[in-house]
Amino acid sequence: MAQGTQPNRRNSRRKRMEEEALQDRLQQEKEERERRQQTIIGSVAVAIVVVIALVIGGLWLHSHLQKRADSLESQKAAAYQAVQAVKEKPSSATAEGGFVFSKDGVGDSLSSVPTVEDYMDFICPACGTVNRGLDATLISLVNSGQINLEVHPEGFLDASSTDEYSTRAAAAVVYVIENDPNHALQFIAALFSQKNQPAEASGYKPVSNEQIRKIALSAGVDSTVAAACTKGTYIPWVKAMAKYTPLRKELWNHTLTSGEGMTTPTFRINKNYWRFNDYEHGSDWKGNFLTAIGLTAQQVGTSAKPTIGEKGAPIYPASRPAGTGSGSTGSK
Repeated sequence: MAQGTQPNRRNSRRKRMEEEALQDRLQQEKEERERRQQTIIGSVAVAIVVVIALVIGGLWLHSHLQKRADSLESQKAAAYQAVQAVKEKPSSATAEGGFVFSKDGVGDSLSSVPTVEDYMDFICPACGTVNRGLDATLISLVNSGQINLEVHPEGFLDASSTDEYSTRAAAAVVYVIENDPNHALQFIAALFSQKNQPAEASGYKPVSNEQIRKIALSAGVDSTVAAACTKGTYIPWVKAMAKYTPLRKELWNHTLTSGEGMTTPTFRINKNYWRFNDYEHGSDWKGNFLTAIGLTAQQVGTSAKPTIGEKGAPIYPASRPAGTGSGSTGSK
């Protein structure tokens, strides 16, 4: 009896050990499954948190940008109202403060030819460089009926002088446009000549109203008009336009490393921003401009029409990537 019981006990103990081992293995497998499940749930939870964060961040960014856009539009609307509230406004100015010259006079645009907008400040050194390179060509193209030229005399850079030269010069130009338009473009060219354009900032030497009047006379402006052009008739209007114009996003230079905003000079051709730095020879302003409107130097002042017409965008050299530069110094 004792001999038969011993093997039974061993068998019972072995079965019990096997059952325990099985339970241990099943428990380990269960725990492993739970760990895997928890890892998956944790990953999903992290993903959900990330998505939620992105959604919240996206909503915040969208809201922030929308508020910024709304603020800009609000500022622009208020600035435009201020322009309209000015008592003495030039009658020949467009709604955006430009003056359109064609062979038919001021305010009479020709159809089927490009309209070139030029936004200038008379102390801006880059404006001087570009205008000295272009003014004679622009005047010839206007007189021959090959383009419409819309000039925007601006007073952006009063802080670069000690006597608000930018505003005084711009107001004098506006007065001449209103009263002796046949000599207005020549007056602009004379103000930008190397002899007459003052240096900016620390290099500035005061320019008197008498000096501005003498420049007007040298450009052929009627003596009575020249005598009155510095009385300040349009100074309030110029100051109001200087606050409104930079808020027009269509004039902004989007290639600035410091952000975006308006720079001077700014040109548009048929309402297309002209990236004048996208040309092979940056200092050949005449050649670059004629390339942009599809004319040769020999065609300037003739009956030849620019190939881009009144709707066409500026032509850029095929050898240069588009959008590699724009604008220059004298930013506002």
